[in-house]
Amino acid sequence: MAMREAYHVELEDLAANLADMSLQAAAAMKKATQALLEADLSLAEQVIGDDQKIDDARAENEEKAYALLALQAPVATDLRTVLAVIHAAESLERMGDLALHVAKAARRRHPQATLPEPVRNYFAEMGELDVRLAEKVADVIKSRDVEAARALEEEDDRVDEIHRHLFTVIMDKDWEHGVAAAVDITLLGRFYERFADHAVSVGKRMVFVATGKMPGYAHDEDL
Repeated sequence: MAMREAYHVELEDLAANLADMSLQAAAAMKKATQALLEADLSLAEQVIGDDQKIDDARAENEEKAYALLALQAPVATDLRTVLAVIHAAESLERMGDLALHVAKAARRRHPQATLPEPVRNYFAEMGELDVRLAEKVADVIKSRDVEAARALEEEDDRVDEIHRHLFTVIMDKDWEHGVAAAVDITLLGRFYERFADHAVSVGKRMVFVATGKMPGYAHDEDL
């Protein structure tokens, strides 16, 4: 019995570490967006320097998860939890990498602003949505609340909507900010859109843990 209790403590620790990764990704995207909007080099450098922490957290979580698979041979819900940790840790690391890409874009254009005025509000909103999604994912990981996990897609839909609208803005005949800015906007919009997609993917993994089935969302794709 003591061994089983210790095993379940390890499972809970894995979930707690995963939730912390999601909060790290949220913090990274919040700082990266601020760096982007304010041409703040020090914030951009902070995100770039901290990215390794998320990478290390993924490696540690995966190592522990594989050890549990090898030593405990989990079944049913326990097995789903371990597998979800492995997949979710990958998605969360990618979220950190996407925040890193935003920070690097801000650093690359410094001291000039990366974003022209007509698109700044769109990126401010996408940043807020991405941060909120990552914070909600942390709650879902801890609570395994199926409905909360499914609700993540609503905010992801708004990110997708803004992402699509950005193409309309930069392709407009009155666009006067040049090709380089359009390229930056295209890449950055994709970073924010993918961050949200990965947050939804983690939510789906938590639904899998709770129900044993991977949910089919309205716009599933290979994440």
